[in-house]
Amino acid sequence: MENVHLVPEEEEDDLYTGYNDYNPTFDSEDLHNDVAFQQAVRTSHGRRPPMTAKYPGTAIGGRPIGTAYGSRVPIGTAMGRPMTGAVQDGAARPMTAVRAAGYSSSIARGSAFDPLGQAKGPAPPLETKNEDTPEEKIKILEKKVNDLIEDSCLAHARGDLQVSLEKAKEAGRKERALVRQREQTGTADHINLDLTYSVLFNLANQYANNDMYTEALNTYQVIVKNKMFNNAGRLKVNMANIYFKQKNYTKAIKFYRMALDQISNAHNAMRIKIMQNIGVVFIHMGQYSDAITSFEYIMTESPNIKTGFNLILCYYAIGDRERMKKAFQKLICVPLGVDDDDKYIPPNDDPHANMVIEAIKNDKLHQMERERKALAEKYIMTSAKLIAPAIEMSFAAGFDWCVDMVKGSQYVELANDLEINKAITYLRQRDFKQAVETLKMFEKKDSRVKSAAATNLSFLYFLEKDFDQADRYAELAMSADRYNPAALINKGNTLFVKEDYEKAAEFYKESLRNDSSCTEALYNLGLTYKRLGRLEEALDCFLKLHAILRNSAQVMYQLANLYEMLEDPHQAIEWLMQLTSVTPTDAQVLAKLGDLYDNEGDKSQAFQYYYESYRYFPSNISVIEWLGAYYIDTQFCEKAIQYFERATLIQPTQVKWQLMVASCYRRSGNYQKALETYKEIHRKFPENVECLRFLVRLCTDMGLKEVQDYATKLKKVEKMKEIREQRVRSGRDSSARSRREGSAGSDSGQSNHGTSAKSERLSVKLKTLPGSNEPYEASTQQEIDASYVDPLGPQTQRPKTAARKRNEEDEFADEELGDDLLPE
Repeated sequence: MENVHLVPEEEEDDLYTGYNDYNPTFDSEDLHNDVAFQQAVRTSHGRRPPMTAKYPGTAIGGRPIGTAYGSRVPIGTAMGRPMTGAVQDGAARPMTAVRAAGYSSSIARGSAFDPLGQAKGPAPPLETKNEDTPEEKIKILEKKVNDLIEDSCLAHARGDLQVSLEKAKEAGRKERALVRQREQTGTADHINLDLTYSVLFNLANQYANNDMYTEALNTYQVIVKNKMFNNAGRLKVNMANIYFKQKNYTKAIKFYRMALDQISNAHNAMRIKIMQNIGVVFIHMGQYSDAITSFEYIMTESPNIKTGFNLILCYYAIGDRERMKKAFQKLICVPLGVDDDDKYIPPNDDPHANMVIEAIKNDKLHQMERERKALAEKYIMTSAKLIAPAIEMSFAAGFDWCVDMVKGSQYVELANDLEINKAITYLRQRDFKQAVETLKMFEKKDSRVKSAAATNLSFLYFLEKDFDQADRYAELAMSADRYNPAALINKGNTLFVKEDYEKAAEFYKESLRNDSSCTEALYNLGLTYKRLGRLEEALDCFLKLHAILRNSAQVMYQLANLYEMLEDPHQAIEWLMQLTSVTPTDAQVLAKLGDLYDNEGDKSQAFQYYYESYRYFPSNISVIEWLGAYYIDTQFCEKAIQYFERATLIQPTQVKWQLMVASCYRRSGNYQKALETYKEIHRKFPENVECLRFLVRLCTDMGLKEVQDYATKLKKVEKMKEIREQRVRSGRDSSARSRREGSAGSDSGQSNHGTSAKSERLSVKLKTLPGSNEPYEASTQQEIDASYVDPLGPQTQRPKTAARKRNEEDEFADEELGDDLLPE
């Protein structure tokens, strides 16, 4: 209270001076630090006297009027409270009108000052809910049912149809328990019908998703027959959809019409969709007239692209030319509700607008607009290609009419695409001349169309092996659009066939820079690296391609072939095994697996794959040869006979297969059959030395009289063979001598050149033409000596040489190149 100043007694001019001034002393926040105030509150002096008058005749009950500092002797009141401003304990306190916060006249005598109510202690805890009451149990059960419905829907969204069905069934069980509990508690009037509807609808939907159509229909029937469910008749559309999936078209029509009757005209969009479904069902039933009625109504009330396309299909089915034209005109006039692309071109002077346009350029709405426009263009293109041959006498005239109609519509850009499709139609009809003429018409049009036409022309000339023209049009396509990946691929292809692999690789790389998803460029680049001997880079290309095309058989074969070239047979076998999972009946792949296992020394696995290859393609000579040799090695000569007989049927002029059959008979102990076979061979190939040798041997062992005749014939044949070889050697020597003499001088060279040429011609003639009485395709002695050393030994299997393997791989690569180098 040291800051409180009393008014001096001398100044009595204004008794209320300073009362309007606010002093911090009277701030209620500091009252708990004011010792005198706290003492006044704690004692009886803190009680305020009542406001009623105790002394009649005066306004305040005869109380003396206090001054600013009060009287020296306090006057007691009925409540025992001294006058405000009286001096207590030597401290003067002025009279004030400010009331302390928390002070009330109703506070009991001796109570402490507690404006925040802290003396009462913490608030009592909230009362816990009693979960044992029936109402609480019902609420908890309802929450569980709702959670199960939500879990079922989320499982369906994840694609886990079985879990979604189980959750829906469990929700149905809980909901029935809930209804029974309400009936037991006498609150059946408060059953939650919305919850029951949700449970049944979700259960029926999950039954349908799991193809349990009978259960779904039964559940929908429960909902539809319950009159307490509002608008349940709409679910008849779902029931009709199920009948449509079951191909019960009659009932589907019935339920669609029942649903249509229960939907008011206010829901026009729903009615249009049901009408469209009815038209589709009529198409499946072959009732095109009824379908046309539904589609014509829709095109009148609310036209859309799908309905217009379906209407054209119906008119095409009944062969109505004029109505096809009218329907096509209606189709290209259907509004799409898509903004113009100019809206997304940013202005250069407004940075804020540029940011907005950049943000919406690829948002969900713009993507939906692009998809809708692409779908409309697809339907229009398909319709034009469908009706063009039918609306006019020739398909060319029909295409021209469609192009004229499209040019006058909002799809003017499709006119050029229709012209290109016209050329492709000529290609399908194998009218290459008309196709080329149609495509050449685009040379003077805008760059995009010109590039597409030139690309197709380059493709055509490449197929015709006119590589110069293919290169010319590939250059034209690139000049019109340098970023056209198909044009760059065609250019690379022309360089590839000319064996300029380095430049071809550059064009393939540029195509990949323009379009990283261009699989044709990546495949051709891998083939190019393979031809250049850069096997690691080729392997990298095909591994990337395999990541894009997981089930491509060609890519898997190339990977296996590259690992084989890199001398990693285990990886090659692994890739070929993956390839057999994609194409399990490919005989060439199975034979390749057999060859790899044979090189690894695993004869049993090799036999398994060779046998599978033979089973799918029994005309592969190399497979037949291996199987026959395998049975001879395992001492099962009788089984080898059938394979060599098959080889004899495939190559009847090759003597070695018949010799192998005779050898198998001899090895198995059937000498009589072997003798008959050798005689048959001698009849077909009378100058075959090996056959005569075995005839002599067999006749000698069997003691036959024919041995002398065969021995005489053998001597004659051997003598003729020696004479023939001597002629060949002399021809070679004379040709070599004439070449040496021709290099000595010009004059003598000219005369000797004639002799040399004559000798060379003679030598070639002796080497290529068969001898007297020798079949045209009979094997020469050199072939017999190379592949037929001992008919009963393992040497009968002729292994593939490195050159032979390389030729086969190159042949496969060329074959794949012909398929994949060309863009569609």
